[in-house]
Amino acid sequence: MSATGEVTDHRGRGRRVILWRHGQTSWNVERRFQGSTDVELTETGVGQARRAARLLASLRPDAIVSSDLLRAANTAAELAALTGLDVTRDEGLRETYAGVWQGLTHDEIITRHGEEYAAWKRGEAVRRGGGELETEVADRAAPVVLRHADKLPEDGTLVVVSHGGTIRTTIGRLLGLEAQHWESLGGLSNCCWSVLGEGARGWRLLEHNAGTLPEPVLGDDD
Repeated sequence: MSATGEVTDHRGRGRRVILWRHGQTSWNVERRFQGSTDVELTETGVGQARRAARLLASLRPDAIVSSDLLRAANTAAELAALTGLDVTRDEGLRETYAGVWQGLTHDEIITRHGEEYAAWKRGEAVRRGGGELETEVADRAAPVVLRHADKLPEDGTLVVVSHGGTIRTTIGRLLGLEAQHWESLGGLSNCCWSVLGEGARGWRLLEHNAGTLPEPVLGDDD
C-alpha cells in the first residue's frame, strides 16, 4: 500500500502471494486465544472484510485459498464475491492448535501458564497449552501456500486467507528465517495483509501488516 492509501499493484514483477488475516471476532476483542476454535466474524469483522476485499480486488488476484475456519472462510467469501473466483478451503491453513490455552484471555494465560508464555516469547520451542509447535504449523501451512503459488501464471497473484499466528510462521518459513526469529515479524491487525514476492533467490517480504493501519493488533499470536 502506498503513502496515499492506494494498494500497490505488483503485476509484471513475478508471482506474488498476499497473506490476509481474517476480520475481527468477539474473541479478538476480548483478547481470548482462539486457536482452532471456530469463532465467527463480528459485524465489525464483516465490514473490515468488505472494505479490504475492495482494495485487494483491485490487484486482480488469480486464485484464493483459505483456512476452513469460518472467520477466514467468510473473509475470503467477500473477495470471492467481487472477483468471481472460487475459494479453495484447506485445513492446513488453520490457526495454531493451542490445547488448554484456547478460550483463555491473554491475562488468564499469563496467570495460569506464565512460565510457558515467557518461554514462548523468548523464542523457545513451546507447545503452548500442549498444542502445536510453531514449526509444526509452518510444516503444514507453508506447503499449502507453495502448492497454490506453483499453479500461478508467471506474474500471477495468490490470496491466502488465514490467521495471525499461521501467517507469521508461514512468512518466517518462506523467508528462510530461523524459528526463534519469527516473532520479530510482528503481528497482523484484523483484515490486514502481508505480501511476498518471488525473487531470484527465493521469496521476499514486500509489505507487512498493510491495509488498515494504524489499527491495533488484537487476538491470537500478537
